Formats: sequence, structure tokens, C-alpha cells
Amino acid sequence: MLKNVGRAFVFVLGLGAVVAIVLSVISFVDQSAPGGEGDSPSLGGLSLPNEALIGLYLDAKADDLKQAAGSDDTPVLFVVEAGETVKEIAAQLEGDGLISDAQLFRRYVQYHGLDAGIEAGEFTLRRTMTVPEIARALQEGQRPEQVVTVPEGLRLEQVAAVVAGQTSIAQDEFLALVTTGWSDMGLGFGFLAGVPPTATLEGFLFPETYRLPENATARDLLARMLETFDERVTSEMQAAAANRGLDIYELIALASIVEREAVLDEERPVIAGVYANRLDAGWLLSACPTVQYGMGGPDDWWPALTLDDLDWESPYNTYRNLGLPPGPICSPGLASIQASAYPSDTEYYFFLVDCNRADGSHLFATTEQEHISNYDMCGGGVP
Repeated sequence: MLKNVGRAFVFVLGLGAVVAIVLSVISFVDQSAPGGEGDSPSLGGLSLPNEALIGLYLDAKADDLKQAAGSDDTPVLFVVEAGETVKEIAAQLEGDGLISDAQLFRRYVQYHGLDAGIEAGEFTLRRTMTVPEIARALQEGQRPEQVVTVPEGLRLEQVAAVVAGQTSIAQDEFLALVTTGWSDMGLGFGFLAGVPPTATLEGFLFPETYRLPENATARDLLARMLETFDERVTSEMQAAAANRGLDIYELIALASIVEREAVLDEERPVIAGVYANRLDAGWLLSACPTVQYGMGGPDDWWPALTLDDLDWESPYNTYRNLGLPPGPICSPGLASIQASAYPSDTEYYFFLVDCNRADGSHLFATTEQEHISNYDMCGGGVP
């Protein structure tokens, strides 16, 4: 018994010694390693003892190196100015929420000799990137590039025009690729199995800001758009939609309607809930944006509607045809896709624009009588 107690005592002493050594290493690195308070633009040229100590420090912080600073995947434009030191860069990264420990970033790039490779320029980073990923991204430097921002809610003809207006990619070339040419590209994204091979990629051109090489082609941009869609529209979202009886193509069709209807983010799940209720009840969706899509043309892709237009014969007229339209009607943003995968559990079956407010909000109703009252209050017109 005493022998076992002695062994335990020795183990505790040994463990305490190891902890003390690690803490000493961290303290030494924080206070004494090159690049301390007098940081220079380059932190290279470590002596062998310091290199070993910083190696031990990084080993002790191995779990932290694998953790991102946040869960928000929104791209962040990060600028490195000429002459900035690694200490200044690390502080800016921490201030922007891109890393959670400026000291750890400095020691990582110092140990791996990456500090001298950080050049002035603009970089697209994300808070979901780890320290090693950010360190590698900052090695790329500023290269000639093209930037295109695709807003939410545009139909593919409009997307093609935006692309042509902001890059050297020809409008007709991009439009041909996303309407018919995409099916011959051999794209390996699993979600495309749910897109009819004769369909366009309407709805799947993910709205985002894309930074492209100077000589990027239409294929390069399309691949980036589909890759972004694949990253953002998670398997969990698709599974949630499937539980409601919607495949990926139907989910994006519904989300595209929500995108065109909603202005306020907080209303997106409610509007999706209204349409979910109508689908479940076997009612007509009666969604104006689907009629606009069918009637739209180069002179006006989203024409204003009259009451007579609601009787227009078209597969996209959801005032006449049950269920979802034949396909998506625009490129929905992530908020509308999430809302359609996880709609609010609501008793509403109707909504129309709130005529008493100018913020894009809606008046929701449970019964047709309530809806008609709202409609009359707002002076009639297209509901």
C-alpha cells in the first residue's frame, strides 16, 4: 500500500515538473523570444535554443492552432500595408476577430519561417480559418485579380450581365455555360444530381463576392460559384428539407420565391412557413414573383403585375398551377435557403406588403377573411 502511495507521489511530482517546464517555456517565449516588444518586419534568424523553446510552446498550443476564431464564414477583406511588422499584422488579425491569440500567430509564423513571406496586399480571409490556414493565405501576396459581387435575388440573365460588367468574362459566354453548357463540364458536386440535366443552373449561382485570377474564364467562375454553394448549403439543411418532402431542387425553388418576397431577414422564416403551410394543405402558392419570372424579358426581368396578369397561362403562374414552379426563379441567398429548410411553425396562410410601413415588412393573416381585410385596408391592387 505504502509502495503504491509512493509511486503516486512521484507521478504527481513528475507531472508538476512537466507543467512547470511548459509554463516556463511559454513565459520565456512571451517575454524573451525575438520579436518581443521590439518586433521588426522579419522575425527570422532564430538561434537553436530559442527555436527549440518556441517549438515546445507551439506543441503546448497544438489544440489552439487547430481552432478557428469563430464560426462566421463571411469573407473578410484583410489589408496588409507596406512596412507593417508581424506584430502589427497579428494585432490587426486579432482585432478583426480572425484569430484569437496574436502571440500564437506571431510565434507560428516565426517558427515556420513564414514571417518574411507576408507581403503588402489585400487578402480574403474568414473567421473559420485556423492560424496555419491564415498564415498560408498571407503568403500569396497581392496578384492581379478580378472581383465580382453577385447580389441575392437575380435571375441568371441578370447574373450574366453583372459578371460581364465587373470582369472580362463575356455575358453570352457565361450565359451559355449556365443554361446548357454546364452539363458537359463533368462537375463533381453531389447536389447537381438533383438538378435535371436539361435544366439551367438558375438558383445555384450562389450570391457572393468572388475574387478571381486576372485571366479567369467563365468555367473558373462557375466552378467557384458551385463550390461555394456546396460549402454553404450543408447536408443538414438538405436533410431538414428532405424531412419536409423537398429535394434540393425544390428547396432552392422555394428559397428563390422567399428571396424575391422577403425584405427583412426576420420575416424570411415566416414567409417560408406560409408557403410550407400552403403546400402541405394542397393550396395554390399564389406567389407573384413566379408570375413575374415567367413574364420577364430583357426590357424588364421583373415587371410590375396587374390583376389580369394573375390569370396569365404559364407553368410559372402559381395562381393557376398547384405546387412549386418548374424550377428556381432566382439565386437565393443563404438566409432564404436556411429559412426554407427550417421554416417557422406558424398558423399564417396569407401575407401582403404592409402599406402602413415603408420598411418592406408584411401583414400576415391566418384566415382568408383577415387577409381580405388587410387587402382592403391597403387599397386593393395586386395582393
